[in-house]
Amino acid sequence: MKVNFTQQKNWIKLMALAGSMILWSQCQREVVSANLDEELLAAMAQSAPTGHADYYILADPTKTDRLPNQDPHNTITPAKIKLGQMIFFDPALAQLSKKQECYETYSCSTCHVPAAGFLPGRAQGIADGASGFGILGSYREKLTTYQEDELDAQGVRPLSIMNVTYVTNTLWSGLFGAHKVNAGTEDYWTDELSKVNHLGYEGLESQNIEGMVLHRMEVNERVLNTHGYRAYFDLAFPDVPENNRYNYQTASFALGSYLRTVITNEAPFQDYLKGNSEAITARQKQGALIFFTKARCTTCHNGPSFSNMEFHALGTADMYQFGGLNTSASDPRNLGRGLFTGQEIDYYRFKVPQLYNLKDYRTFFHGSSKGTIADVIDFKIKAVSENPNVAQDRLSPRFRPVDLSVQEKEALIDFLTNALYDPYMSRYVPDKTQSGACFPNNDELSRYQMGCN
Repeated sequence: MKVNFTQQKNWIKLMALAGSMILWSQCQREVVSANLDEELLAAMAQSAPTGHADYYILADPTKTDRLPNQDPHNTITPAKIKLGQMIFFDPALAQLSKKQECYETYSCSTCHVPAAGFLPGRAQGIADGASGFGILGSYREKLTTYQEDELDAQGVRPLSIMNVTYVTNTLWSGLFGAHKVNAGTEDYWTDELSKVNHLGYEGLESQNIEGMVLHRMEVNERVLNTHGYRAYFDLAFPDVPENNRYNYQTASFALGSYLRTVITNEAPFQDYLKGNSEAITARQKQGALIFFTKARCTTCHNGPSFSNMEFHALGTADMYQFGGLNTSASDPRNLGRGLFTGQEIDYYRFKVPQLYNLKDYRTFFHGSSKGTIADVIDFKIKAVSENPNVAQDRLSPRFRPVDLSVQEKEALIDFLTNALYDPYMSRYVPDKTQSGACFPNNDELSRYQMGCN
């Protein structure tokens, strides 16, 4: 066979050129990636109050002595964490239901479903007075035997318990907790809920005391003896006299200890912050850069978990506008911080929530007025009140329109959806309850739908 050396030389040149182009392309990508990383880290450092990007590294839940905002009255111990976890998930604590059909059928996790971002799987959580679970709690419905005003259903969507160790004063209104943003507000601690602040505890410990009462739970002889909780209280509180060891306060301290450890520290963005530059994609990095710069997200979402102990009026719709149960236009919970202070300047201002694991959320905002992250971004881009009670001039001065391209919006959503998603939150869920009851719900319909015997 005759060889055409001219063609062979040309082929060799083409292959060499192609190889050099590939190398050049790879180098360009590496340079672009390096530049993007540098730009993102610089933006984070500028945003962080410490001046360092590692400010956004979340605490290790196994190192309990380093968890922030702990209550000095409530030293966290493994025994308290275990007891708190069991109380949180076990319907056996539902001892004070309005009617027998709901006795021992609901738990804290009924309205804080782990796979739904530790939130209800529906627009409004219902504990006592409902049955069913369906997909992530989406099928839970009011029982016909309950009147609407008998339901344990709140007029605002609960906040997630994830990363709550970064929260000093709890609820959308910041009502609970004697310190931090509630320092100097003693004149407001007068109603049945806020008077617990006189005990001097932090937000979690205060809320859990009143929360167990509000949600019709109790630590009684049946819980302690029949369901076997006495030994766990003894292990968790050996220094508390027996005549004061089994009550709402100790149960609250156990719950607070557990809740402070529910941290999304295995999200890809956390891995990125710890030095793995490949933990998130280039588009997610671009979305993060937009988050920290052009979109101005950190003007409010500026804590390590992207929460904040500030209160802002955004003009989002209230739950009663979507047919929520046991709520109305006159529901004081619609007032946000104003519910607590009674001051008009605080009306419609709500606490800034955390932003991890939004992918699992079924609804957003205090009134469950949005159903997707894209809906939330669209609302914030426009910055126009949708609530007839909240005039445009009452909106937070930090809530202003944002000009984002389609590509920038998609990158931002990718960052929020995937880079901030910890897929291993089941590590905080027990294999079974102490009582043996199905969880999060133990009513007949829920057991059938969950396949739980």
